[in-house]
Amino acid sequence: MLIRLGYDIQFDIPAPVPMVAMLHVHPSRIADLREPDELRLTPEAPIDLYRDSFGNICSRFVAPAGSFRLYNSTLLEDSGEPDVTNPGAVQTPVQDLPPEVLRYLLASRYCEVDQLMNTAGGLFTASQPGWSRVQTICDWVNANITFGYNFASPTKTARDVYADRRGVCRDFQHLAITFLRALNVPARYATGYLGDIGVPKNPSPMDFSAWLEVYLGDAWYALDARHNQPRIGRVLMARGRDAVDVALTTSFGNTTLTGFTVWTVAV
Repeated sequence: MLIRLGYDIQFDIPAPVPMVAMLHVHPSRIADLREPDELRLTPEAPIDLYRDSFGNICSRFVAPAGSFRLYNSTLLEDSGEPDVTNPGAVQTPVQDLPPEVLRYLLASRYCEVDQLMNTAGGLFTASQPGWSRVQTICDWVNANITFGYNFASPTKTARDVYADRRGVCRDFQHLAITFLRALNVPARYATGYLGDIGVPKNPSPMDFSAWLEVYLGDAWYALDARHNQPRIGRVLMARGRDAVDVALTTSFGNTTLTGFTVWTVAV
């Protein structure tokens, strides 16, 4: 399957401002690209590429004052298969986890593991450890949190989501990740493209999507507490501890978003 994907993001900028963008396809999918994956700027500006501590590709530049545009369109080959599931996957004891996985058990900016540990224990310790427990947590978050774009807030944490039971896709993932870490299941936050491939078309404008990845046995698996079903055509861009680590754009000064379009369609 070939997937056409891209974005067009526009800003109004009062004065030149340093920015970092995380808009490239993740290195793990570079071999699947069938066209260049190049961030383009209008007006043009020099771009420095680097890898962050999580292995994500980052673009660093200074955006000039005035109207400013980030855009790209590329083509990627995908298996056309839904997300991998493994109901037999077991939970790895903490003492046997690889050292690089341990950080995905810790509290982070949006995932207050310590503050929701007792809650997670009360809700989920009766479930069978391993894949069954992970799915039980995703089922609970999916059933108990109401989705709505009007519920978005840049300061909302997992504890806030648990309290008011509303949020956007990133909030679903933050709460599920927090519950998982509280029960010693390594979990990390992921973001990228997720189109309406193999499912009814969503009439809302397309956006980048968030999901989570869990470490069971000796492998990572993608799950999604918002959609809560295996999906086709999930294309990773970045992963980290939570949304802080994978911001699509970070501006070190004033900017105003004036346009935002994302597309991902099977061709």
